[in-house]
Amino acid sequence: MEDAMIPLGIAVLTISDTRTEATDRSGQALVERLTAAGHHLVERRIVPDDVYRIRAVVAEWIADPGVQVVLTTGGTGFTGRDSTPEAVRVLLDKPIEGFGELFRQLSREEIGSSTVQSRCLGGLANATAVFCLPGSTGACRTGWDGILAEQLDSRHKPCNFANLVIPERGQHG
Repeated sequence: MEDAMIPLGIAVLTISDTRTEATDRSGQALVERLTAAGHHLVERRIVPDDVYRIRAVVAEWIADPGVQVVLTTGGTGFTGRDSTPEAVRVLLDKPIEGFGELFRQLSREEIGSSTVQSRCLGGLANATAVFCLPGSTGACRTGWDGILAEQLDSRHKPCNFANLVIPERGQHG
């Protein structure tokens, strides 16, 4: 008999100077996918593209034992205000280099060489998985459908990030 999937507590942060809750399609796409997969939305926020405001929210969630995964969308490009990697990278205990590499590989099939402008990243911080995705809805779908759906499913073999952040598995904290 197959084990049941263990739902994770996931927080979603949209980084944007212009989006509101009504216009945040990328954050909404992540919320829809994570809840459809059986996970729990712990919190959802929108902050401007400001290093210190991004860092403050992500640090708060990393310290919250009810949040096992942080998903961000936006601020991963090269424009003047894109600062998500600079805000989040310093908080990570262990970067997940393969996340950005695999995302860009999947994204290349959709947007070609423009994928090199994606500075998405992933890592572990205080036994919390953190994944920073680009701000487009398509990129959020690519990241969730192509990587995160499996890696946040405790049943995925041979390994997954869910089992590293589930408190009952003894890996958290």
